[in-house]
Amino acid sequence: MRTDNSERLYARAQQVTPGGVNSPVRAFRSVGGTPRFIRSGSGCRLTDADGNEYIDYICSWGPLILGHCFPPVVEAVREALENGSSFGAPTEREIELAERIIAAVPSIEMVRLVNSGTEATMSALRLARGFTGRTLTVKFEGCYHGHVDSLLVKAGSGVATLGISGTAGVPEQYARTTIALPFNSVAALEAAFQRHGDQIASVIVEPVVGNMGCVLPEPGFLEAMRGLCTRHGALLIFDEVMTGFRLSLGGAQQLYGIRPDLTTLGKIIGGGLPIAAYGGRADVMRHVAPAGNVYQAGTLSGNPCAVAAGIAMLRHLAEHPEVYAQLDAAAAEICAAAPEGVTVQRMGSMFTFFFTTKPVKNWEDAAACDTQKYAAFFHHLLENGVYFPPSQFEAAFLSAAHGAGAIARTVAAIRSFRG
Repeated sequence: MRTDNSERLYARAQQVTPGGVNSPVRAFRSVGGTPRFIRSGSGCRLTDADGNEYIDYICSWGPLILGHCFPPVVEAVREALENGSSFGAPTEREIELAERIIAAVPSIEMVRLVNSGTEATMSALRLARGFTGRTLTVKFEGCYHGHVDSLLVKAGSGVATLGISGTAGVPEQYARTTIALPFNSVAALEAAFQRHGDQIASVIVEPVVGNMGCVLPEPGFLEAMRGLCTRHGALLIFDEVMTGFRLSLGGAQQLYGIRPDLTTLGKIIGGGLPIAAYGGRADVMRHVAPAGNVYQAGTLSGNPCAVAAGIAMLRHLAEHPEVYAQLDAAAAEICAAAPEGVTVQRMGSMFTFFFTTKPVKNWEDAAACDTQKYAAFFHHLLENGVYFPPSQFEAAFLSAAHGAGAIARTVAAIRSFRG
């Protein structure tokens, strides 16, 4: 497989961009080699700058649940762009997208559109502090909620991939507002509330983690979290930037029957374009400016092209609920082909092959995985035209465009690994 053009582009990029990439995990740092510079995507396939074709299991880190260049999304963006790319003023489509989100997600009564998952979580935390009058946030080790200063404490995703243990550039007083606990530990959460209950504004969690690989909540964990937050007057925030509309139309909260106070969303609601949202209880959301005194703003929030893409995506998912069963079956077939001695964890169409023989329940378990073996596995698949995440600590994603042929080829590539 030739990579001359990707190598040339990577060398050129490193002269003008830190590390040669605009988001750290793209750099292949933990798996080695040259990152592939992508030229185009169609359906479930990517084509790189050298003309190599790959079956894509990153799907832009989740939003492309219907595949690259899904025709209704492309047409919606084209139509919106013909009427203008940005207004800095409200549009009717913003209302429609908000109505679709509220109709689908059980806990959301009002919603505010923003531009990225990071912006959504940052705004939700500010709102929680403003609503409760408290300062502390509880998060869980290995969960990544965007590059918000106070949430980079023991974060997953690219922070874990690069082995960055500290939070350079984050003032110590910001870090001190965050309590980081082991995921799936009810005892640790109970102890934190016993000690700081009257100071905790919110608990934020990925209900199904995707940013240290796919890690599921153990029975009772989310339920205990809901109960403790209610008892102590803290807000429960579900970060469903990855899981929202992917695990089900109503996200992880619908599957687990847990009603958070606030929810952050992203990825799928933009259909591949940059957009995100936070929403929840109406009495809490009415504290956001201009209705209330918690300020948050954005010139490009509710961008007409991104909103149009999101409406097209959510409309299709609402009209075709069979998509979720299709995705689940395809993911199960791929996971069943895992090499011996590998722990596979999956929820719906997101999954991880952990190179360990033990179940992965938290960040400590994930960090014990054999990242060198994962790197060998990654490059074996890449050479066979299958593009998995370039990090042991990232979940893989399927799309409805992954047909029988693509699945069969993927299974064959996995089974041929002799690492």
